[in-house]
Amino acid sequence: MRLIVSVGLVAAVLSVVAPSAGAATTRACAPVVNPYPNTRYAGVNLSHIRATGVSCATARSVARGAHRRALAMTPTLSGIRRFTWNGWRVTGDLKPASDVYVATRGTKRVRWRF
Repeated sequence: MRLIVSVGLVAAVLSVVAPSAGAATTRACAPVVNPYPNTRYAGVNLSHIRATGVSCATARSVARGAHRRALAMTPTLSGIRRFTWNGWRVTGDLKPASDVYVATRGTKRVRWRF
């Protein structure tokens, strides 16, 4: 009986102390409006920016900088871009109608669409 009570107590304490994997909140951030004026991409926004573990200001900065780097790269035949930018591992999927990017750094994550 003591074993059952102590196991239950330990489980209760661990559930309160240890955060779950989905505990990090994901927040929707404002788009980066017209990041490439006077280019062929003028008027196209970096939209649907989602931030997990970082502020919206950081997420928008990562999206802006990493995407600028992605546009400077030659597209691959697979339609997937993989590179690092300032310590962020970035993957861009160019196959859908809108390009979808994800940047990760440890448990931090930024997603956006172009």
